[in-house]
Amino acid sequence: MPTASARLLALLSLLQTRRDWPGDVLARRLEVSTRTVRRDVERLRELGYPIAAAKGPDGGYRLRAGTDLPPLLFDDEQAVALAVALQTAATAGAGIEESAARALNTVRQVMPARLRRRIDTVQVTAVEPAAHRPRADSAVLAALGAAVHAREVLRFDYDPVAAPEGGRGPAPDTPPPPRRVEPHHLVTWRGRWYLVAWDLDRGDWRTFRADRITPRTPTGPRFAPREVPGGDVAAYVAARFRGAGGPHAWPCRGEVVLDLPADAVSPYARDGVVEELGPARCRLVLGSWSWPGLAAALGMFDADIEVVGPPELTDAFAMLARRYARAAGGAADAPRPDS
Repeated sequence: MPTASARLLALLSLLQTRRDWPGDVLARRLEVSTRTVRRDVERLRELGYPIAAAKGPDGGYRLRAGTDLPPLLFDDEQAVALAVALQTAATAGAGIEESAARALNTVRQVMPARLRRRIDTVQVTAVEPAAHRPRADSAVLAALGAAVHAREVLRFDYDPVAAPEGGRGPAPDTPPPPRRVEPHHLVTWRGRWYLVAWDLDRGDWRTFRADRITPRTPTGPRFAPREVPGGDVAAYVAARFRGAGGPHAWPCRGEVVLDLPADAVSPYARDGVVEELGPARCRLVLGSWSWPGLAAALGMFDADIEVVGPPELTDAFAMLARRYARAAGGAADAPRPDS
């Protein structure tokens, strides 16, 4: 059985995860009696935690919100999770790296020595996105998240043109009208933040890059949420970035045989399907945005390629061959540096 202090931490952690907890459910989760739960609740109240109790057969406990609480208490798992989350904030693309570092330092100072030693052993190297990748403004993310949570129509100016150095694109002669959307999800994809929303003017789902959004105030009326196509926002977003309407298809998909072992191809095949054909041959089915893009992606494997199909992929390889031949010819005609 855990010690009384460990049990109090576990009880407080449970009370913070949901609104109401029946006493018998808490007892089962903590593997104690309901009488012990009542005593532990009283101890937390003595420490200043405002825990409300409802009597009767359906009674239970609730940690009141909106009240000044004593210093937060963390168990070992929560401390490690917090340290990892704050150290990897650099990869979030939300411009909160310095704030996350300060937050981790602040939380560390108020932790007991045992937990400080625990989180100090969790050193994570966060590999940041490419330097050219624009970061979303944390204030914009907060505004988008608030609109999603409140289910309020959002108006914003949107710059669809990518600009160098992460800046805005050139200003159009006539500024387009603001977009009007029902915001449904704020998601991250490979270091960028996106808003998934129902576009009211276009009558369809759209995905907007958060770093190109300038929210307008005030927000509009509340709306009843719609269901994202397929019911799974992760699958929907992945499908959009594959350029397809379904969750598992690219607009261009081809099949080739490579003179390479399957285990040498698999780590670089993304969501492709690799089938072993022998010790030094494998079949690869891969998708891409376009046929030339697919041919170029397959060309990264340093091996002979046999195209199984479709004909569009063969044509794309022929087109790239002519293009590369012209490039090689131009290079051959250029003077050599040592001549």
